[in-house]
Amino acid sequence: QVQLVESGGGLVQAGDSLSLSCVASGRTPDRYAVGWFRQAPGKEREIVAAISWRGDNTYVRDSVKGRFFISRDNAKNTAYLVINSLKPEDTAVYFCAADQRWWLGLIIEDGYSYWGQGTQVTVSS
Repeated sequence: QVQLVESGGGLVQAGDSLSLSCVASGRTPDRYAVGWFRQAPGKEREIVAAISWRGDNTYVRDSVKGRFFISRDNAKNTAYLVINSLKPEDTAVYFCAADQRWWLGLIIEDGYSYWGQGTQVTVSS
């Protein structure tokens, strides 16, 4: 089993920044792609960022480009999502996901094999 644990969420004010972390443990694949998703109340889950195994290829959703930044440290089995200039519409549960199909590079769809439990981000205006 692979466990993914997100942390770093919280209640913040508009304009603040947050750094979310996702630590993988357990029977972690030797190589895996990572994605960050979010789900706001009453809305479908959407991908916000993805990163390839080597970290040399990244994707950020157009609507958050310039504010969201994804990175990873494979030595620590940790992926990060930095969110700057937070807006109330960023309020959501943020999930990280991992998938062993690392050869695909970026996985920009919902079919990841492993998911974390999510971390709540609430942005007040």
